[in-house]
Amino acid sequence: MKPPSRPLAIATRRSPLALVQARDVQAKLAAQCGLSGEDAERCFPILGLVSTGDRIQDRTLIEAGGKGLFTKEIDEAQLDGRAAFAVHSMKDVPTVLPDGIVLGALLEREDPRDMLIARDGETRLADLPEGVTIGTASLRRQAQLLHKRPDLHVVPLRGNVDTRLGKLADGGIHATFLARAGLNRLGRAEALRDPLEADEMLPAAAQGAVGVAIRDGDEEAASYVAGLHHRDTELAVLAERAFLFELDGSCRTPIAAHVNKVSMDFIGEVLTPDGQQSWRRQIRFDMTHATPDSARQAGQDLGRAVRDAAGDGLAAALVNT
Repeated sequence: MKPPSRPLAIATRRSPLALVQARDVQAKLAAQCGLSGEDAERCFPILGLVSTGDRIQDRTLIEAGGKGLFTKEIDEAQLDGRAAFAVHSMKDVPTVLPDGIVLGALLEREDPRDMLIARDGETRLADLPEGVTIGTASLRRQAQLLHKRPDLHVVPLRGNVDTRLGKLADGGIHATFLARAGLNRLGRAEALRDPLEADEMLPAAAQGAVGVAIRDGDEEAASYVAGLHHRDTELAVLAERAFLFELDGSCRTPIAAHVNKVSMDFIGEVLTPDGQQSWRRQIRFDMTHATPDSARQAGQDLGRAVRDAAGDGLAAALVNT
């Protein structure tokens, strides 16, 4: 593939993890053109932006306005022509993209599981001492934790990996949760610890997946990202995000979903924020012969199954969030 005739910028947040993900996309785009080093920077420069979600650290995303706060400034950079590509952690992307923006590629998914990072080295929820304080800004993780361990105390904890681990080291909390995918991408030693399996803490929809957005109709950008696309990741992400959409999911609702491409199990879960109630259902989703349309249908089917199981309880949970 020939190098672009003009620079095609890659928009991203400025957090350490977001920049690592953007650099990975930059390297992959450049490799397709036989570029490296300064040539890669010149042809595919990275445009680092501070998102509203990154600036707001004194309250939860629910209070601030939702997960779209992490993508707003990046969307604007694409729509006004400053960037041809945008690199996103897919779990932070709203289920409905802004007009004029589409997903051009999904990179091969990293390990989507959560990890419990505790002061005394515990890696299982059952091993945490009674009544200790856990820090997390995730309503999903809060609800799942309290469902398993209602004796524990949960406090809000925002920030990047270093910020959260620093709070842990300072003794302000006994434990927190981090996504193994992020720890792996950052090369952190904590990624070597045992993760939480799905029966303990089902991951967020699309957790561990990185997407590359482009402007709708930008054929040049589409041609460059086509070679980065990973089919199995696309099918899993489409199914999980369709489940989220079917349940009107947002950061105001504790929702989890995960497709296991080995066992072909697709599990979805909705909880009340206090963890007192949980509705979880599972279907088989054979990715071998699936299509994007059948993946979305699987997500819708699983969403309806959870909604039917919850009945009025789900409606009450949604109203109270």
